[in-house]
Amino acid sequence: MKKLTRLLSLSLALMLVLSLAPAALAEEVPYYKVTSDLYDFMPQEGDPVRLEVYSQLANYNGLQTGWGATLLKDLFNVELVIIPDSDGTYETRMEGGNLGDIVVWGSNGEDYKQAVQKNMLLDWDADNLGPDYAPYIFENYKDALASNRDVSDNDGKLYGFGMDVSLERGSHKSFMYSWDLRWDLYSQLGYPEIKNLDDLIEVFKQMKEICPKDENGNETYAASLWPDWDGSMVMYVKSLATAYYGYDELGLGLYDPLTGDYYDALMEGGPYIEMLQFFNKLYRAGLLDPNSMTQTYDEMSQKVKSGGVFWGIFNYASSMVYNTQNHLEEGKMMYARVPDEATPIVYGMNTVGGNRIWSVGAHTAYPELCLAILDYLATPEGSMTMWYGPRGLMWDYNEEGGMYFTELGAKCNADTKTDLNGVEWVSPYTGKTYTLSGNFNDGCIQANNTTLARDMINPDGKLGEAFNKDTWASVQMGTVYDIQQDWRDWSGQMMVDQYFENLGKYVVMPDIPYSESVRSDELKVKWEQVTKAITNNSWMAIFAKADAEFNYHISNMRKQCQQYGYDECIEWSKGEALQKWQLSQEQANIGNE
Repeated sequence: MKKLTRLLSLSLALMLVLSLAPAALAEEVPYYKVTSDLYDFMPQEGDPVRLEVYSQLANYNGLQTGWGATLLKDLFNVELVIIPDSDGTYETRMEGGNLGDIVVWGSNGEDYKQAVQKNMLLDWDADNLGPDYAPYIFENYKDALASNRDVSDNDGKLYGFGMDVSLERGSHKSFMYSWDLRWDLYSQLGYPEIKNLDDLIEVFKQMKEICPKDENGNETYAASLWPDWDGSMVMYVKSLATAYYGYDELGLGLYDPLTGDYYDALMEGGPYIEMLQFFNKLYRAGLLDPNSMTQTYDEMSQKVKSGGVFWGIFNYASSMVYNTQNHLEEGKMMYARVPDEATPIVYGMNTVGGNRIWSVGAHTAYPELCLAILDYLATPEGSMTMWYGPRGLMWDYNEEGGMYFTELGAKCNADTKTDLNGVEWVSPYTGKTYTLSGNFNDGCIQANNTTLARDMINPDGKLGEAFNKDTWASVQMGTVYDIQQDWRDWSGQMMVDQYFENLGKYVVMPDIPYSESVRSDELKVKWEQVTKAITNNSWMAIFAKADAEFNYHISNMRKQCQQYGYDECIEWSKGEALQKWQLSQEQANIGNE
């Protein structure tokens, strides 16, 4: 109901923009202001304070640069040094007794809980620091803060909040598993039927016949994978099961949020093995990028951008990379085409937030400053800035209170590598003028976490639009290229989310206050050996040249895993699945007592 209400509100927003007289102006949305006494004792001139940000989510190492560095220097007179979580970083910093000034966690699991137990994180209640220097968070993130107290399990103390906090209940995020297909090629083929994965492979074969080379003259492929994000399993393999069946990754397998059933990675006929077979079929048909096992995410992205890849299940690795203005003008586009039998997952939004936590190190010399920075990032303006760049320069609110991109902002949104060298920015906060450097992506806050959920309605707006730019009336009323109109005509919908909602075949994974249980030291050793066996043998199975070779690698994987302690790992994973199911049932029953 919430999602349908949102779609209705967006339609009304479009009608409102079209019908409002020029004199009907919305109240001006004020710019962010530091609401504490921070400026009384933190100098805004002179050498900036340098803060270390240890982030388990960061893909960058070093000094924050670009527009993000300029904005933070202007607002807080601060420099951020980003420290990613490479091998041994967590252990080294824990042993050294200082995790950093701002600490961003990949999950609220074992590492986080160990840091809490060893007093490595700042208690936000101490000396009233949180309410004084993070007032927006304390006023608007109450459920998320309460959740952190529960998860931290340390006498109700507060150490931070999770990512993707929603200020409204009962909705879900946008569809990340978007099943993007090269729509221009699909259109040329006459929109052939795609019931299942086998049909998809046949479409890929036809696409390669009409588009054998990319824009650089290199061979094209249906899919291009990357191993950077592999964990307990090969990331793209388990993610395809998530995109097709709606099962969510959990431990050493996949969890069905509709039933609570658990499918371990090695089960005969299970979803993980099935998706390994799919990618092996692609490889043997010449449709899988042969560098998939060794390339980086960035290298894969360049291939997508040059038209070397026909398909991807993630919007951020396909349509968001490929759909540049040049491609759209040329009549080329990647966009959603879900197999008829697929039921992709979509993640619920919740006021408690997710498991990737923002926190402050216990030994920082600047707790007030760290909290004030997090408070800014947690506001609607701060969230919009992290996604789209500085307000006024890249985006703003129009007379009707709707969000829109400036010309520069639209370019940066279409191409994150847009050069900003020499661009002048007049700060709305201090009035100072700065000359920017680098490209747009360089300036994005490299801690790589979110605060508010992108798909919640922006409370600062007036038209009921979400932060997600795809919901903005200005975007919907903007330039519509022929290839975009072709997809709209085929689907009967304006946006991807409306397409999925109209299909009605998806699984919502509730955003529940789940925290992974701590594994024993003995189980950790077994887990590491098992997961290495799974990922190594999975990649070899993907690149098997015949059925017999594929079966050999699967058999070898099962044999090795059993020797390393697979049964104990699965017992732990099933316990986690049961815990998740119980939490989801408790949440579903809220208000029904």
